[in-house]
Amino acid sequence: MMPLRCGRIRYTNDLPIYAAFDEGVIAYPGTLHSDAPAKLNAMLLRAELDLSPISAYAYAKHAAELVLLPDLCIGAPKDVISVVLIARTPPAMLDGATIAVTNESATGANLLRVLLERRYGVRAAYVPSADPLRVARGGEPALLIGDRAIDARLEFPPESVYDLGKLWHDWTGEPIVFAVWAARGDVYAQRPAEVAACMLALAEAYAWGRAHPHLVAARAQRAVPRPPGFYETYYAHLNFTLDAAAQRGLAAYCRELAAIGAIDRVPPTVPEPVGVVR
Repeated sequence: MMPLRCGRIRYTNDLPIYAAFDEGVIAYPGTLHSDAPAKLNAMLLRAELDLSPISAYAYAKHAAELVLLPDLCIGAPKDVISVVLIARTPPAMLDGATIAVTNESATGANLLRVLLERRYGVRAAYVPSADPLRVARGGEPALLIGDRAIDARLEFPPESVYDLGKLWHDWTGEPIVFAVWAARGDVYAQRPAEVAACMLALAEAYAWGRAHPHLVAARAQRAVPRPPGFYETYYAHLNFTLDAAAQRGLAAYCRELAAIGAIDRVPPTVPEPVGVVR
């Protein structure tokens, strides 16, 4: 039987979990395909992957086909750094605006919609863009994620940069979860031991990453050079543990998605146990 086909987010924000595999200190028991979050979402839903990180929005929308897995997520207690709205005017003044949104993240785009509609009472038009950074440089509002969002933070004046994690936390008091790990329901039912082995390897790799932050930061610096000390600060802002607080934040996000009609029902936000040792 072929090893489980697993996804991996291609941005530097995944390195605290995956650097141990890159460094060769831990073996991963499946195959890994690296891609943008939206591509991984689609591949998992098309059964081209068996297990993957998936956007919180995509999980919420397709929860009937998936099983939420324990221990890991990608999110932030407050500032997330790498999911930002670039706008010359405050979010509350964007009613009727056209906003370019990255086509790489479903969670970020829907979080922006939640914030504008539910927090500020603003309705905007959202236009998918392959290069929202170019749009932002042209003076129009744009949503960016990942390494391009970090580029924008370093390029634009602070008063034009709105961190969606901070906007969410200031409004709800909850952390935000951008991605979770999920398996296809049929794979989870048929190959539970292999799913557990993959999640155990990921948990062990993250433990190694926490114990070797300098090596994680050095690998990130080699991949995408940033100012000295940037990655240490960046990773300190992120949360990779699907603990009770993250589950609470995920549930709040899903309730808000339901409130704007983006999903039909609030999905389970407590993961299924698969024998992963914490």
